[in-house]
Amino acid sequence: MKFYDYKAAPSPRRARILMAEKGIDIEIEQVDLGAKAQFEAGFRAINPRCTVPALQLDDGTVLCDNASIARYFEEVFPDPPMLGRTPLEKALVAEWLARVEGEGLMGVAEALRNRSEFFKDSSVTGPNRYAQVPELVERGRARATACLHDLDVRLGEAAYLAGDVFSAADIAAFVFVDFTAWIKLPMPDGLDNLARWREAVAARPSIDA
Repeated sequence: MKFYDYKAAPSPRRARILMAEKGIDIEIEQVDLGAKAQFEAGFRAINPRCTVPALQLDDGTVLCDNASIARYFEEVFPDPPMLGRTPLEKALVAEWLARVEGEGLMGVAEALRNRSEFFKDSSVTGPNRYAQVPELVERGRARATACLHDLDVRLGEAAYLAGDVFSAADIAAFVFVDFTAWIKLPMPDGLDNLARWREAVAARPSIDA
C-alpha cells in the first residue's frame, strides 16, 4: 500500500493520526499542494479528484477520502477500533464525524478558500474551477464557531465524542480545532470542556504523526 499525503494539510493529517493509532506503517509519498502538484498528470492518473489523502491498495485500487480510508483500515486492522465498538458507539462516531465535517471543517474551508488569493478560482477542492464567493467567508467563520460550541456541550457530557473511548470523530474534531488557526478564528471564552479534551488529545503520541 502507498499513502499520498501533504504534511501541512488537515485532511491527510486525519488519516495519518488514525494510522498511528492503529500502528499501521506503510509507504508515504508527499504531494506538494503548495506547488499545486495534485494537478499534475502523474498524480491525476492516481487520483483524478486531485486531492489528498489517497490510499493506493496493493491491487491498484485507490481510495480517495477519509471516510473510505478509515473504513478500509477498520476492516483490515480492526484493533484498536476507531469507528466504534458497539452499535451505539458506531452511531455516535458517524454522527459526530458528519457534524464536524459538515459544519466545522467545511466552515473553515469556506472561510479560507473564498478569501485567500492562493485559492482564486479554486474555492472547492478538486480539478474543477469555481470562483470565490466572498460572502461565504463570514458564514464559514460563523459555522466553525458554532461547531466549537457544539463540541464543548458534547464534551461536557462525555470524555470523548462517542463516549468514553477515543475515536475517529475525536481525530476529525482535533484537526478541525487546529485548522481554525488558518483563518485566525479566536477560541470563544468559556469552552472549558473543549479545552480539557483538547489537552488530553494533544498528549496522545499519534497526534504528532
